[in-house]
Amino acid sequence: MESRSLVNFSGHQYLRQRLVLSILTGKHVRIDKIRSEDKDPGLRDYEVSLLRLLEKVTNGSVIEISVTGTAVLLKPGVVSGGPVTHDCPLSRSIGYFLEPLVMIAPFSKKPFQLTLRGITTDDNDLSVDLIRTVTLPHLQLFGISDGLELRIKRRGAPPEGGGEVQFLCPIVKEVKTVNFVDPGKIKRIRGIAHSVRVNPQFSNRMIDASRSVLNRFIPDIYLYSDVYKGDESGKSPGYALSLLAESTTSAIHCSEAASSPGEAPEDIALLATRALLSEIRHGGCVDRKHQSLVLLMMVLGSEDIGQCRMGEPSVRTVQFLRDIKIFFGTVFNITPVDSSNTELLYSCLGTGYVNVNRSLA
Repeated sequence: MESRSLVNFSGHQYLRQRLVLSILTGKHVRIDKIRSEDKDPGLRDYEVSLLRLLEKVTNGSVIEISVTGTAVLLKPGVVSGGPVTHDCPLSRSIGYFLEPLVMIAPFSKKPFQLTLRGITTDDNDLSVDLIRTVTLPHLQLFGISDGLELRIKRRGAPPEGGGEVQFLCPIVKEVKTVNFVDPGKIKRIRGIAHSVRVNPQFSNRMIDASRSVLNRFIPDIYLYSDVYKGDESGKSPGYALSLLAESTTSAIHCSEAASSPGEAPEDIALLATRALLSEIRHGGCVDRKHQSLVLLMMVLGSEDIGQCRMGEPSVRTVQFLRDIKIFFGTVFNITPVDSSNTELLYSCLGTGYVNVNRSLA
């Protein structure tokens, strides 16, 4: 095997984005020293589960995990898509598995019909509500829209889970170049409060507490109470609030908070609301949770200059930009918008990535 097509990394962090970049570029990736100093060394169950899921949605991928689990080698195959069902472990929520798949799904051979079972909302990863209402609209900026949807069949709160979602994604030949430099002004706030296996009044209490803060800023607020009963509400009690603010130019900022034992619904609502205001203050056209997705799609865009205005990059985004340089050779030009605020303008030349896996109809 040629050395130039093998990329080496160390450490367990940023595993998901490196696997995604490997699958998209076709370069083999080797990650070693995975928690090698830890009391419990090697890959965790959710990371192994993610590798298994990537194996299911691709054809011809070879995954080699060392005996101790501290090194993994991925030789990516073609993204095949089609109907796939996967049970996620209860250590991470479904969002952990969906995020990387949203990045590779448009470039598969057949449209994705993915069913994931497990926990739908927790405090570590994006909840399925935000993926449905915020992540998927970001894909529409790049011309991926017809037949793109996420259906929440069942809710599943930690620790027992029991949730189920279905992700449908069309395939595209190539993605459009984006020019998104006007963040606009916030014009409306939307939200979903859901509670499962607890008093249904909890949703209304979260909505009232959130409104008490947001009503000072804007009149157009619609917080929706989502009720799931019986079988559809999973196996554990829990509640959460997801909020999103949309601007006049369709820039979306989002936040959420999920319940933990003994916390009042009002506290959860205030946490989510303050997080939303902090995201809006951070500025830009794309919020911090979706910087990586938008930057990746800009790199895959047609051979033209793509531009996007965002706030300062998060630590994960900085590493993602470095990884993009290693895999694609693309470097972003990042300039301050003006001296008065911290927003930055990210621009790059798209690679003109074409979906070669697509079955020629």
